Amino acid sequence: MRHSTDAVRKTTDAGLKAAVHRAKPLSRAGLLERMFTLAFSKLVYPQIWEDPIVDMKALQIGPGCQVIAIASGGCNVLSYLTADPAGVTAVDLNGAHIALGRLKICALQNLPDHETFFRFFGRADARANIGVYDQRLRALLDPATRAYWDQRRAFGRRRIGVFAHNVYRHGVLGHCVGAGHTLARLHGLDPSVVLRARTIEEQRALYRERLAPIFEKPFVRWLMKQPASLYGLGIPPTQYKALAADSPKGIADVLSQRLERLACEFDVADNYFAWQAFGRRYAPGPNPSLPPYLQKDNFEMVRNRSDRVRYIQRSFTEILRDSPRVSFDRYALLDAQDWMNDADLTSLWTEITRTARPGARVIFRTAADERLLPGRLPEGLLARWTYEEEASREFGLQDRSSIYGAFHLYVLKGA
Repeated sequence: MRHSTDAVRKTTDAGLKAAVHRAKPLSRAGLLERMFTLAFSKLVYPQIWEDPIVDMKALQIGPGCQVIAIASGGCNVLSYLTADPAGVTAVDLNGAHIALGRLKICALQNLPDHETFFRFFGRADARANIGVYDQRLRALLDPATRAYWDQRRAFGRRRIGVFAHNVYRHGVLGHCVGAGHTLARLHGLDPSVVLRARTIEEQRALYRERLAPIFEKPFVRWLMKQPASLYGLGIPPTQYKALAADSPKGIADVLSQRLERLACEFDVADNYFAWQAFGRRYAPGPNPSLPPYLQKDNFEMVRNRSDRVRYIQRSFTEILRDSPRVSFDRYALLDAQDWMNDADLTSLWTEITRTARPGARVIFRTAADERLLPGRLPEGLLARWTYEEEASREFGLQDRSSIYGAFHLYVLKGA
């Protein structure tokens, strides 16, 4: 068991180093990069922060489609099953995300009903979940995944125990959001106040009066100028620089704008991202806003199609390089390209273009409001694709997570 967890950790570390490390180890930039990879080698995203409804609209997933996507917390990968693709390849450098995804697949296939599945992955805070894991799931997991969740951490507690204590308060992101709540309360502010609103107008008023003042606090403004303060959001040093450049007033102004949009642009009753940010859970009640894979009406559909998903711990480019020509229809890159230099981008898009089927569609997000690819990819390679500028802008406006600067859709020419 220890051998399995060590192998997963080593694979995670090697992949992250290749993806992030650019500067010399003893330089300031090099130290920041290594601090980031240390943080990102653990479970980062219990929930993914890209809106799957927007993804599915942009990708136009349908029967017969072969989808390849970065796995992250797995919410989008499983939600794509509601659109009936032929297959979904879920790729991630982080072994913890792979273990989470495989646990969800095992649970879909072996738990008796939606109520049990939702208690485990939706509420994720019941002691009964640990008994369900031991009695119904543990023996059915592959050795590496079982070893990951069985591994004991501080005070001898197994990792699987997070599902008895609200998994959404755990992971690097969960701890970062929790630190943000603590910081707000220390300044006499309460992020959850936004969730009490009954209208969008009330949301705006509560946000501006009871939460926005946090960005004027001197310590908070200083803290946000430190790149390491955003590692919990999965933002590496290169992405931090792009994000900070989005406003002449600096990073605090950018983050203030993003948080205001999350709090005020969408009805909180229909925005589970707002509940996770301001409440650290999904909304209570009989009909809460949820990712599609957690919705009761979708349970049997997602369960029946769950064998179409395969999880692989490797880099996106490596998986494509080992895939046949014209083998994928849809590509979901999340914000991974923000981490890449020009050579990495060229390698990735060379393989995307080689493996793309006619009419292939690629989506990704960027932390900053920028096009990213023009001027960085060879002109002949980029010319194979059409950038859907108007559609990209519209999809970005629809994205309820509200944390990215831009959404991007490319379509292969000649379809």
